[in-house]
Amino acid sequence: MSGSYEIQDGIAVITMDTPPVNSLGLQNRRFIAESVARAGSDPQVQAMVLTGRGRAFCGGADIREFNRPEATMAPDLVDVIDFIERSDKPIVAAVHRVAMGGGLELAMGCHYRLVQRGTQVSLPEVRIGILPGASGTQRLPRLIGLEPALNMIVTGETVMSEDLARLPGQRLIDELVDDDVVAAAVAFARRHAPVRPLPRVRELRVVHPAPEAYLQFARTQVAAASRHFPAPLLCLDCVAQSVRLPFDEALAFERRGVTELVWTAESAALRNIFFGERATAKIADVPDDTPQRTIKTVGVIGAGTMGGGISMNFLNAGIPVTMLEMKQEALDRGVATIRKNYEAQVKKGKLKPEKYEERMALLKTTLSYDDLKDCDLIIEAVFE
Repeated sequence: MSGSYEIQDGIAVITMDTPPVNSLGLQNRRFIAESVARAGSDPQVQAMVLTGRGRAFCGGADIREFNRPEATMAPDLVDVIDFIERSDKPIVAAVHRVAMGGGLELAMGCHYRLVQRGTQVSLPEVRIGILPGASGTQRLPRLIGLEPALNMIVTGETVMSEDLARLPGQRLIDELVDDDVVAAAVAFARRHAPVRPLPRVRELRVVHPAPEAYLQFARTQVAAASRHFPAPLLCLDCVAQSVRLPFDEALAFERRGVTELVWTAESAALRNIFFGERATAKIADVPDDTPQRTIKTVGVIGAGTMGGGISMNFLNAGIPVTMLEMKQEALDRGVATIRKNYEAQVKKGKLKPEKYEERMALLKTTLSYDDLKDCDLIIEAVFE
């Protein structure tokens, strides 16, 4: 069992439970398919809610299965999503905190989507050298439009739910929810249980005034940025099929693309980096129940290149920093460098101006060690 199944007054609540992020390995895929079939055949069930337990709705595919038999064993994710979409009873995705990769594709296969504010949404597959291979390149353009969908897919960048909800004409998010998204989804499912026909993403058209002209322009930009990596351009080719081919034919094109990319040396290298970066954050002989110290304030001794960089890392995480130097001129130079770095990010569109101001407001400076006495962590970064 990879989750729980319960009925709340005619609404089946299907909850994925595969920590830490409810990844879509074989057992979880089977659980979802079996639960949907169970609810579909139960005359007492009027509608379903699909959600995830813990810190994520769903973080996507289990990439440990890549190039292993489990990755293609039935049901694969395409089969699960198709089964969900073809359900005769409405299925509402209750999305919270994280919906990435296959998790977002899973939600897009549902008939409705309620999303908690502050949820991180992305199709990051390009960053491990592949593409969204479970209908993502076809569903996202239909739900948020060709241009924003292409940008998300070829960059793999994360977008916040509030920003997606503001897109003109978007149909990805039916409601933004402040608190208990599951309770809201159950109520929504109950209200929409009798509504027919059911909304299915595959039946939507991608609307754009000049799709081919835009795609040609985008190809030039993507080719220049992707250099020797094959995935971004193949992502673009797949998205292009959303305006050229019927849904099922475009989906077949997407499947061929992901099969081609998963065996490339570039994808293998990027996946190795992915696992390597995560391995550095784990120490094998430190147990999970090791007591942790809360870090609410940080002191940094030294305002040079290293001290400024360290300070920015904590400011980026929302942690107040007190930076100490021996002379006011050195402090002024350090603060000016931090401002310059942030302003460069704002100019490139990588940081919103309000976020820049929020981070700078967390920075204090001092010439006295006494001002560091209440810091939870102090880092010495003095030039020697």
